[in-house]
Amino acid sequence: MEEQAKEFYQMPLIGDPAPSFEATTTQGTIKFPEDYKDKWVILFSHPADFTPVCTTEFMTFTRMLDEFKELNTELIGLSVDSLYAHIAWLRKINDLEWNGMKNLDVTFPLIEDIKMEVANKFGMIQPNQSSTQAVRAVFVIDPKGIIRTILYYPLSTGRNFDEIKRIIQALQKADKDGVATPADWRPGDDVIVPTAGSCGTAKERMETKDDDTYCLDWFMCFKKEK
Repeated sequence: MEEQAKEFYQMPLIGDPAPSFEATTTQGTIKFPEDYKDKWVILFSHPADFTPVCTTEFMTFTRMLDEFKELNTELIGLSVDSLYAHIAWLRKINDLEWNGMKNLDVTFPLIEDIKMEVANKFGMIQPNQSSTQAVRAVFVIDPKGIIRTILYYPLSTGRNFDEIKRIIQALQKADKDGVATPADWRPGDDVIVPTAGSCGTAKERMETKDDDTYCLDWFMCFKKEK
């Protein structure tokens, strides 16, 4: 008897092209990356519909939707539940009030992934947590379709949405200005300029007075943003 063939995927890593897919969602069929050309994307998964932690997350993402759109960023949710379960759950979310949020209409797509095809491509199914539910994964994907950040949360822990937004802001800042961002960076804070690539450059940096930059040492120089 022939063994049934199984398709295995290697979990994508930071710097890899995000796996392509076509999926049914609560907003119709989407094709990734074709439908998200020139956009940043946050693709996130949750274990199941009608669960309290997931509900608070969807309410928060919905409240912040315009903030992400201002950053040229689109949201895509994923669960291994059915489309009908998704629709019923999102309708119920509209009836709930929590943490000052109410009457929320979830307009970003939520993928139906009963066969776990998309979830497996992105390594969202982790058997030591659950073989039937997706972990709380977050993939930040840039306009070129490259994975720039991966976050994983255990099933019991809700995500920090301020941090997810900050990651987008930091990546966009780094791409735009060719800099890095220090710990706890927020827009408007000083940024880190690239490390000196030669002894001469390092010496020059330490000796040159510049109103816009300052160095703590040859390898650690900042650019003022204020």
